[in-house]
Amino acid sequence: MHLFLLLTLQATAAFGQIDPAHCRYALGMEDGRIKDEDITASSQWYKTTGPQYARLNWEEGDGAWCPQGQLEPSDSQYLQVDLGRLTFLTVVATQGRYARNSGNEFARAYRLNYSKDGLLWKSWRNRLGNAVMEGNKNAYTSVINDLHPPVITRYVRLIPVTKVSTTVCMRVELYGCPWEDGLISYSAPEGQLMMPPGYPIASLNDSTYDGAHERRRVTHALCTHGSFSILNGYVEMEFVFDRQRNFTSMKVHSNNMFSRGVKIFSSVSCWFKPRLIACWEAEPVSFKTVLDDRNPSARYVTVPLNRRAAKSLRCRFNFADVWMMFSEISFQSGNTHTRTRDTILPTQMTLVVTSPPVTSYPPDDVNTPILIGCLVTIILLLVIIIFLILWCQYVCKVLEKVRRETTDRELKDSIGTKLSLKKQILKLDKHIFLLFLTGCGGGYAEPDVTQCTPHQCFHSNAPHYAETDIVRLQGVTGSNMYAVPALTVDSLTRKDISAAEFPRQQLIFREKLGEGQFGEVHLCEAEGLPEFLGEGSPLPERDGQSVLVAVKQLRADATSQARNDFLKEIKIMSRLNDPNIIRLLCVCVSSDPLCMVTEYMENGDLNMFLSQREIESTLTHANNIPSVSLSDLLHMSVQISSGMKYLASLNFVHRDLATRNCLLDRRLTIKIADFGMSRNLYSSDYYRIQGRAVLPIRWMAWESILLGKFTTASDVWAFGVTLWEIFTLCKEQPYSLLSDEQVIENTGEFFRNQGRQIFLYAPPLCPPSLFELMMRCWSRDIPNRPTFEGLYQALRPHVNQ
Repeated sequence: MHLFLLLTLQATAAFGQIDPAHCRYALGMEDGRIKDEDITASSQWYKTTGPQYARLNWEEGDGAWCPQGQLEPSDSQYLQVDLGRLTFLTVVATQGRYARNSGNEFARAYRLNYSKDGLLWKSWRNRLGNAVMEGNKNAYTSVINDLHPPVITRYVRLIPVTKVSTTVCMRVELYGCPWEDGLISYSAPEGQLMMPPGYPIASLNDSTYDGAHERRRVTHALCTHGSFSILNGYVEMEFVFDRQRNFTSMKVHSNNMFSRGVKIFSSVSCWFKPRLIACWEAEPVSFKTVLDDRNPSARYVTVPLNRRAAKSLRCRFNFADVWMMFSEISFQSGNTHTRTRDTILPTQMTLVVTSPPVTSYPPDDVNTPILIGCLVTIILLLVIIIFLILWCQYVCKVLEKVRRETTDRELKDSIGTKLSLKKQILKLDKHIFLLFLTGCGGGYAEPDVTQCTPHQCFHSNAPHYAETDIVRLQGVTGSNMYAVPALTVDSLTRKDISAAEFPRQQLIFREKLGEGQFGEVHLCEAEGLPEFLGEGSPLPERDGQSVLVAVKQLRADATSQARNDFLKEIKIMSRLNDPNIIRLLCVCVSSDPLCMVTEYMENGDLNMFLSQREIESTLTHANNIPSVSLSDLLHMSVQISSGMKYLASLNFVHRDLATRNCLLDRRLTIKIADFGMSRNLYSSDYYRIQGRAVLPIRWMAWESILLGKFTTASDVWAFGVTLWEIFTLCKEQPYSLLSDEQVIENTGEFFRNQGRQIFLYAPPLCPPSLFELMMRCWSRDIPNRPTFEGLYQALRPHVNQ
């Protein structure tokens, strides 16, 4: 009997269409796009403190919305905003009443309710179940709260919360994107507890689910995931869309670990309903899957739907073994003339539905004169576009010449006439000028402005300088863990690799952690590894159990250059020995594919660890909420500075220091690694060129972005950003309100140093002395930045105070 189905469908189908990390646009409170009549409240103290004055950074009226009378702990006074349409809401910002220094009322905490129709209201809760968000600590400073998870809504209510009787006032801005997806709801069996032998109990219910429960099914939701008891050999799911569509296919990402009783579904049948009030059509579309007992990899199964028209679908998946494991379902649909494909994030377990634009086409019997008129119009448009492009290129050249003449005079006064330095900065300023004034430019080499494109404004091929001549090790991720002195890797043979050869057959695949340009990173069980390493092994005691390790594997079809870089990285990694640097344990290089085996950190990366915790308080203790103390954060900072101090002593430049690359073992010891770029979870942290993630610009020093210069001093800059992440508990991305292009523009302001550059704000948890240390890390002039030795000495006294 087929008993279980494991289905993971995450919701907010927004992830297929909207990236929450970039969907952070102001929705119109501050700039007035949201009209006064769309802002209401349960009460107001005076007419001049009505809801229409609850706009961020406004001082009109008496400076904010204030509910009537003293707010009591039992009150549910609210400010309501109608966004006018369904919106993907990601961020809320609040202020108190400042009123040009005449007011001092603010909400120290608040709750958020939301509704799609203004009738049925839901209370927002974070992934830990907390409904109360931190508010303001004074009347004028904005407090920004990311919604994890984000919500899809039209109506929003902000409800101030207080523990004592007090007066509160609020000003608000909301951030997000219009919601354009077509999926209204879907239903599936309800999740339950999963108790596999030898593994921890896992609850596969969705903590963010906001739909209804009907007879062990969840419905009217955009979000669910769970493990379901199925007693009749199949599972059914029903999908409801906003309008009738012609469905061309359904793609199901399914696992096939047949050795563990997991297979892709044996067959699927889908029924169609043209209208919600209609009956299901009698004739289903059926598809039989070709089962594969040789390849255990997960794969997409494409189910043709034969362009059947429907507003609702019901699909029945039949088991081929004891388990089915789905991580993603997507639909492709179109009208009678067009077909649209979904763009799906493979590592986001997402239910994705793309709504295609409705395109009108002339009938087949259209007259020839109409066709000729259309062609002539298109040709004229092309001629106009070509003329505009040529004119833009001419303007680029003229503006470049004027800018260069001005820059020549400024550089002679401020820098001197040393020829080599002058040439370098002229090239840099030319790059900035073209980038910021004309929107086009070249790389570090002399640009050809006659052929500039937006993607050429920022090159991945810029030269990279370190304190010594360096070799850049690509590894399997396609990134650089360390830039190392060239003399250490100028020749390489097998005897140069000090790590021992481990029997490949004793590595048992568990799951894929990430994928890079040249290979993959896997989580594996290593049988007999402690005995193989012998005395002095860095591995913890496992009482005879298999040891979990991370295995970086080079693809067999990798280039010879990538293969050579991989062996060089092994040589360098085998010589690193520090408690806060990830350790290379052994290798498998006697045959293909080449592998290096490193420590695996049970607690994952620091970014994920901190983002799932709150700062320690009586509230977290009382509610058993995972938390960290300020002392914990300082201790983490000291460990990272210690590891970087070790690398700097060897003239190693990391180039990608961030919390995503700091791993934690079960004792919460931090070890610096390089897996961040290989995981799509952090793809938004990297600036993309032609669709490929290349550089972590939000962590990079200005000279690294504009000159391609990477040194220990640029690692110090990244360390300052990493400290900022730690003391914000990784709740938001650095410069989260700036786009990638605005981050690069801000880099130009650091170079020009005219006081217009934007710094990261001081985290509320961060002591002033520590934020001053961060600011020193971001000094414009490289000699003014502290060393890692100095950072370590400055941070260490703060621990255990």
